[in-house]
Amino acid sequence: MNRAARNIILFISQGAYAGRAPVAPGTAGTVVGVFLYLGMKGLPPGHYLAVCVLVTLVGMWAAGHTEIMLGRTDSPSIVIDEIAGFLIAMFMVPPRWFFIVSGFLLFRVFDIIKPWPLRRLEELHGGPGVMLDDVGAGVYTNIVLQIVALLISR
Repeated sequence: MNRAARNIILFISQGAYAGRAPVAPGTAGTVVGVFLYLGMKGLPPGHYLAVCVLVTLVGMWAAGHTEIMLGRTDSPSIVIDEIAGFLIAMFMVPPRWFFIVSGFLLFRVFDIIKPWPLRRLEELHGGPGVMLDDVGAGVYTNIVLQIVALLISR
């Protein structure tokens, strides 16, 4: 693989190089997800969902290649999974700061503790093993945020 292709793959998988942060690269990647969300929050739901699917699929591809390039399974520098997970966490959630901050914190908790069955998804090989536990953490976060939004609106 040529140098340009390697750089593009690393740029994607490392979340515009946020994954190279010396401390808490997953949190840095989630911050990138917040900024991407802020640019996407006004999209129609179908377009927003299409971006989530695209980020997840491209992330699987890039993460799988990055594992091979780095010679390491699920390297902490791979943060495209946190970006995709946070975008999923915020799908159709009210775009208010309370929900953005709550989504950030909840997503990080679910991503770190990996409640059942998310930890099992890490056993998958390649890009899916990197991405799907964070996709699941995003789904769990979204469910909690949707319930909170419903309770607040009453």
